[in-house]
Amino acid sequence: MTTHPIQYNAPLFRLLASRGFVEVMVFYTWGGSVLANKYDPGFGKVITWDIPLLEGYDSQFLDNSARHPGSHHFRGIVNPDIIRRIDAFRPDAILVFGWSYSSHLMVLRHYKGKVPVFFRGDSTLLDDRRDLRALARNLFLGWVYRHIDKAFYVGTNNRAYYTKMGLSDGQLVKALHAVDNSFFCDADGAYQEKADQWRTELGISPGALVFLFAGKLERKKSPDLLIEVFEESAFPFEAHLILVGNGELESSLKSRATRETVHFLGFQNQRMMPVVYRLGDVFVLPSEGPKETWGLAINEAMASGRPVLASTKCGASIDLIRDGVNGFMFKAGDAADLSAKMLALARLQSHLKGMGENAFLHIQEFSVPAVAVAVEAAVMEVTP
Repeated sequence: MTTHPIQYNAPLFRLLASRGFVEVMVFYTWGGSVLANKYDPGFGKVITWDIPLLEGYDSQFLDNSARHPGSHHFRGIVNPDIIRRIDAFRPDAILVFGWSYSSHLMVLRHYKGKVPVFFRGDSTLLDDRRDLRALARNLFLGWVYRHIDKAFYVGTNNRAYYTKMGLSDGQLVKALHAVDNSFFCDADGAYQEKADQWRTELGISPGALVFLFAGKLERKKSPDLLIEVFEESAFPFEAHLILVGNGELESSLKSRATRETVHFLGFQNQRMMPVVYRLGDVFVLPSEGPKETWGLAINEAMASGRPVLASTKCGASIDLIRDGVNGFMFKAGDAADLSAKMLALARLQSHLKGMGENAFLHIQEFSVPAVAVAVEAAVMEVTP
């Protein structure tokens, strides 16, 4: 049970269905209107993904009676017939993605003690506050998670969050955040060839160092900090910064980028992303949050064989980055630390290919098949 088709979830649903150990039905709670209304407020434009998101598994779109449908607020997901539709499938277990929607919370409450309830989310304590409002919220979350039998944790920070919310070790199942790693592989070198040609068209010399950012140009990802540091850093040789994506900060970012070596490429669809990541020698995600709970672009860059530089506010950093081996972490919001790490990578330019190979090897531990096996094992455990 999840809100709408997402490029990161479709490979898991497809693989579970093809393996055949469990029968899968995915209930999309946003409703069928999500297929028609493809405006993405984060990118600030209409987005139509160029990869199939509904093929290879069974799914149903539930009627959503919300006055303002959407996944951005609690009352945006209201499904009057959700219990009836789920009961008709007669599930042995229910896996709910996210609780903070009216219908999702209702399902957690309704099926507790009736059908095993599994949960998938990626919240962390990275933005945790210590005030009365935070205390009240944590008490409420403790109540929410008492309706869950097992939670599939995506990484170290997410596991710590579940533990604080009162879940026991026996309720926590390792299912590390993953993308379809095989999608980003470049077995015949075709992606790299296209990337090299693209770099030439951008006026980037073969020996230049290129830092790459790919994602929504929004405040929590801090692309402004990246531009500021790049513009002020004195690199020992030709260096470029490429930003891929659109968003609310796009105009202001373009106005503050004075170097000709800063390039804006706009939104690129999924089939181009294996080429996009190869435009850069280093992938950078400088997020300050709040709620940068993971940062799956890091997975994608590593699956493309690229070292990464990410902030401590990216939930993925602690699990994916090995300092000096496959990239570096820097203190979120610290321009001096970011600059120091970028310059360190510049000095290590001859080692970047090896660091990228290390990144590729490490990310294989974070795979969709591993998540599928974890889900299957949890279902088999509760199936008579």
